Amino acid sequence: MAIFAIGDIQGCYRELEQLLDRINFDPSEDSVWFAGDIVNRGPESLQALRFVRNLGEQAITVLGNHDMHLLAMAHRDEASLKPKDTLAEILDAPDAGELLDWLRHRPFLHHDRDLGYGIVHAGLPPQWDMSEALARSRELEAALQGPDYRDFLAHMYGNEPDQWDESLSGHDRLRYIINCFTRMRFVDANGRLDLGLKCGPGEQPDGLFPWFQAPGRRSANDHILFGHWSTAGQSSKVNYSDFNVYALDTGCVWGGSLTAFRLDEDGGWASISCRGQLTPGEA
Repeated sequence: MAIFAIGDIQGCYRELEQLLDRINFDPSEDSVWFAGDIVNRGPESLQALRFVRNLGEQAITVLGNHDMHLLAMAHRDEASLKPKDTLAEILDAPDAGELLDWLRHRPFLHHDRDLGYGIVHAGLPPQWDMSEALARSRELEAALQGPDYRDFLAHMYGNEPDQWDESLSGHDRLRYIINCFTRMRFVDANGRLDLGLKCGPGEQPDGLFPWFQAPGRRSANDHILFGHWSTAGQSSKVNYSDFNVYALDTGCVWGGSLTAFRLDEDGGWASISCRGQLTPGEA
């Protein structure tokens, strides 16, 4: 039995099929972890979401910002969709309710102690060790899966607060947590989030750090797989192994590649080239 992790699909179902064929994935025996952003911007979001859901227990999927955007748009008028969104086919599908309910019950962070790996869409703030991060993931999942989840979805957008404080409460607390798990890239020396900057690691101004290079990061000894950041996955400026992190998003929807990493052996990467649906700046 093999265990793989795959980066952001973003509706590129054809490329997912090709990658699974490349790695000889057997859904009756093998397992796969997905780094989130199953849907949006690519041409086959509905097919991708159905496929991943139908893998059942063979797949572990953490939630990304585009997955959360889909859940939010499901409770708004379709006029709220962004011009580049490719979510309407999901919202109009006869099985939309089942797909959205399944998505709403996915985790934000998964950690396998035996394998020694965790997976998150974006990252972890430096103030949290893995135990703290898992506790915050459960807190967020309880809100998303609870009876008041529509209220949570209505208040999750925004860049504030940008600094962790255990005393945070209500929507502010949940918004900070979800921004870490699904949107973060850079932090300052005090761990304050900078959610506006989207350049690659090593291209940021002085005073900012990729989240995995943050001074005093408490999860530094944990092996963490992450997606979300295509310029990180395509960058040669950082030796990620020095920080125990694995950048899985290699920009399939941009015309880059879709990438898999094998977890149950000594590692090993496989990628396939992608068609590309967007140009930089459109995501």
